[in-house]
Amino acid sequence: MDGTLVDTEPYWMAAETPLVEEYGGTWTHEDALKMVGLNLEASSKILQAAGVALSPQEIISRLSAGVIASCVEKGVPFRPGALELLRDLKQHGVKTALVTMSYRHMALAIVDLIGFDAFDVVVAGDDVERGKPFPDAYLQAAEQLGVDIAECVAIEDSPTGLSSAIASGAVSLGVPNFVSLDDAGADALWPTLAGRTAADLGVLHAEHAPLKENQA
Repeated sequence: MDGTLVDTEPYWMAAETPLVEEYGGTWTHEDALKMVGLNLEASSKILQAAGVALSPQEIISRLSAGVIASCVEKGVPFRPGALELLRDLKQHGVKTALVTMSYRHMALAIVDLIGFDAFDVVVAGDDVERGKPFPDAYLQAAEQLGVDIAECVAIEDSPTGLSSAIASGAVSLGVPNFVSLDDAGADALWPTLAGRTAADLGVLHAEHAPLKENQA
């Protein structure tokens, strides 16, 4: 979701900095980039190491509240081409799932802003015991959709997210936002989703799924 569907990564970064500074620490842009794509439990431990003397759940609540406040104040900027691609997928009867490490209440708040029934399934960070980079969330989404994970294309914007997608067995597509994906191992990299359609994803899957079957 964050960085792939909506451009909320700056909101997360903006919430992290004052939290660390409140406890006498410093937080750089480079520090923030290390958190991109991580599940919130892992992120909270990094912030604890930076000096934030709160429990993981307290940190997650503070960050989530900050991001939601930014969304209310500034709006939610959707990534180029994301909504158009989702609409085309739905028009062609392709099942879709949102797989995010944001907690469910935040994920559903973003989904409600889309304006059409974009996702059949939402799997959030608090729906799985092991978040990204583990494959659990993607595997759970495929199970809830009633499809084989090998029939899926997973779209990610971070190395951590791609690790999760690759480990699940889905065809993995990287669309970089804040961090480079050149060495992340994606089956394909697209600079943007703008102008892309369900047919493009079908071609991508057809090209890479047989390779995965041969490697299995």
